[in-house]
Amino acid sequence: MDENIIKTEEELLEEAKENEVVLDENTEIDTVVTEKYDASAIQVLEGLEAVRKRPGMYIGSTGPKGLHHLVYEIVDNSIDEALAGFCTDIQVEILPGDVITVRDNGRGIPVGINEQQGLPAVTVVLTVLHAGGKFGGSGYKVSGGLHGVGSSVVNALSEWFEVEVSQDGHVHYQRFERGNPTCDLKVIGDTEETGTLIRFKADPEIFTETTVYEFETLERRLREQAFLNAGLSISLTDKRDVDEVKEVYCFEGGISSFVEFETNKRGLKALHENPIHFSAVSGDREANIALMYNDSYNELLLSFANNVRTIDGGTHENGFKTALTRVFNEYGRKYKLLKDNDKNLSGDDVREGLTAVISVKLTEAQFEGQTKGKLGNTDITPLVSKCVYEKLSTYFEENPSEAKVIFNKALDASRAREAARKARDSARKSVLKSNSLPGKLADCIDKDATKTEIYIVEGDSAGGSAKAGRDRMIQAILPLWGKMLNVEKARVDKVIGNDKLTPVVLALGTGLGEDFDISKLRYDKIIIMADADVDGAHIRTLLLTFFFRYMPELIKQGHVYLAQPPLYRISKGQKHQYAYSDEERDKIIAEVGTGVSIQRYKGLGEMDPEQLWDTTMNPETRLMLRVTVEDAEKADETFSILMGDQVEPRREFIEKNAKYVKNLDI
Repeated sequence: MDENIIKTEEELLEEAKENEVVLDENTEIDTVVTEKYDASAIQVLEGLEAVRKRPGMYIGSTGPKGLHHLVYEIVDNSIDEALAGFCTDIQVEILPGDVITVRDNGRGIPVGINEQQGLPAVTVVLTVLHAGGKFGGSGYKVSGGLHGVGSSVVNALSEWFEVEVSQDGHVHYQRFERGNPTCDLKVIGDTEETGTLIRFKADPEIFTETTVYEFETLERRLREQAFLNAGLSISLTDKRDVDEVKEVYCFEGGISSFVEFETNKRGLKALHENPIHFSAVSGDREANIALMYNDSYNELLLSFANNVRTIDGGTHENGFKTALTRVFNEYGRKYKLLKDNDKNLSGDDVREGLTAVISVKLTEAQFEGQTKGKLGNTDITPLVSKCVYEKLSTYFEENPSEAKVIFNKALDASRAREAARKARDSARKSVLKSNSLPGKLADCIDKDATKTEIYIVEGDSAGGSAKAGRDRMIQAILPLWGKMLNVEKARVDKVIGNDKLTPVVLALGTGLGEDFDISKLRYDKIIIMADADVDGAHIRTLLLTFFFRYMPELIKQGHVYLAQPPLYRISKGQKHQYAYSDEERDKIIAEVGTGVSIQRYKGLGEMDPEQLWDTTMNPETRLMLRVTVEDAEKADETFSILMGDQVEPRREFIEKNAKYVKNLDI
């Protein structure tokens, strides 16, 4: 980026700081927003140059994530109007052809002439990077779109883009194509309403992978925003099919409703009846925290700054974690729940089974990058920390029965971690002493981990066929037997040293949990090979849950695969073909004609070594699925639902996703 441009931005931001209203500690956060939001509030920082050449700099990628990020940027602007107190309703629609419309009832983007550019302010906002009303502290005091690039970037990356502004009794309209205006701003009607309507179509020249929006992806984000802005109504309507789908999100309970929703959605049992909620305001900073403990062994911590999800955490999360741990330990010492010779509880201990939402709002949020993954404002840490420490301590004092249940949960976690440490030490000594691999492992000859692969196979019968049919140079076989532990329902001390999981850990060589070291991985590909039936699906899910919870880097770095054995062998004379679904079987039969014989494989053990090699193990011909974690949070939710104790959420998930079962997409 040009150095002069950077200097210009810094100078203007510094000027904005100098003109800022000075607030005392008791000033409410919404009182500093003035109603003056006109053309003079728009400041230009830099042009629209490299957006189309380097879109990843602004939206993260040009894949599905970047595509959906376009919608988020426009909605975030409407959310900012809600934060300023001028918007109560946002409507998002997906139209045929994957056209997006976003309508709000805010003030509308200013349409007056911007003196700096000599153009209507709305045109400047949509065509000039770093142009917006979020730099001077008057148009917006609290904003997620602080960089002023959102609308202009979406415009630049759209095949076409239209804006309608309802303001001053008129409807103003302008159209753009790939960021360039095709007409001047003009009045197309009269109205008594105010607000902004934006309609755009993502440019297929930029988004070459796909321009198709996923309803569930947008639903998750918009529902999240409704939770964060209590009372704000956000609707999402999908008009691409004959059967229109519409969802309306509005939660008066705000983030308290958020933590309840996340707890119930995952089928978890709460340890106390209502969420614990507290907030604090200091000058231009505000913190809201809601939390609820459940009976699981995992934590879900969602943090936001100015309604922007800080996926990588930051200073607000640090303040929360530090204070939470301090409250637990002081409470335990005060009431002798921790003995004199007991160690303090760790952060992991006090966050086991926790679902929490941290939402902070501040005038000049300092994010890392345009996608704003981490908050850097150091002055928010003491506000969050003080709020959590004082108000959670008070809650524990005023609710002793709930406090005892929650504290005992953390205490049990601490004891389990100590037991796990001893188990790890014992396992280390055992492994070092024996220096052996699992007895049932048929290892490969080549020791170059970049070339080798291991098949984890269900059952001894299939394991025998796999051993006989494999390429001994690069393929290792590890048969599994017996019922595998569901790690979703077990603490770490029960996982370490488990006789069904230990062979997997020893074979891979990486260790697990705190001891995991990806550099020690003995095989490039870890291939789960199980029968194409319900039992096989269960085995796959159990193993994937184990990898996801205790060896997540294996999945993140693309080492885990699912083998895809065929369901049918279709023969006619001396020729035969394999089918991986009923549809493929019917297609082959139709092509081959009459006189065919069909063999239905009930399990891997029914294949002889040659057939197993041809269909499932030959690198030249096999079909495999690589397991990815594109959305770790969604994966966490899925595993909690599928492998947890609650039946109803699992039933709902299966019914909703039953269409995927036939293709074995797990």
